Amino acid sequence: MRLRDALLAGLVALATAAGAAPPLAPALQAEVDRALLDYESGRVDQARRAFEGLAARGVPAAQFNLGVMHLRGEMPASSAEAARRWLERAAGGGFVTAQLALGRAFEAGEFGAPDLARACGWYEIAAHGGSVEAQVELATAYYLGRGRPRQPAEAARWYREAANRGDVDAAYLLASMYESGEGVERDLRLARYWYAAAAREGEPGAVLKLREVDARMAAPPS
Repeated sequence: MRLRDALLAGLVALATAAGAAPPLAPALQAEVDRALLDYESGRVDQARRAFEGLAARGVPAAQFNLGVMHLRGEMPASSAEAARRWLERAAGGGFVTAQLALGRAFEAGEFGAPDLARACGWYEIAAHGGSVEAQVELATAYYLGRGRPRQPAEAARWYREAANRGDVDAAYLLASMYESGEGVERDLRLARYWYAAAAREGEPGAVLKLREVDARMAAPPS
């Protein structure tokens, strides 16, 4: 699925997404909800006009949705540049979903050549804003040295943030770092803790690793 399709897939849930931006006044929220319902019902032109009016009043959710519609080619004069401007306005208004979307857009080259450094800049902003997905993206950038210098300790820090918020992949990766001592002090007890957390969420690889670590911890010292 291309980025623009992934963005659209989540469009109707964005206006009330927890932590996406400061809460709207009830009347404004109702307007956003009606515009989203129009969009979902196929009344795209009506939704666009509503979003434009809301965006002019500084509503980040509407600004974000206009950016998505530009990416989808659903505006009268759609363009990637206009999409970037609207997404940046929404991001500047504290809309964390827009911050994450900008990171992914710059990484995917939606606005021109891929720009990993700018992508990571937006991932970091969104990560500090509480986006678990951005925390994982930023951790992976530090782990692989893509868009940021390779810094395993920073990777472990952000994987830990995401794992503490329930991300299964982050928990598994953090466990492996404790197991190997990469970026953190080697600690089989903490490796077991995070493998167990991932296993409880149904990660099959974590179940196998948990058994392996248990066997190693139970083995007599050599």
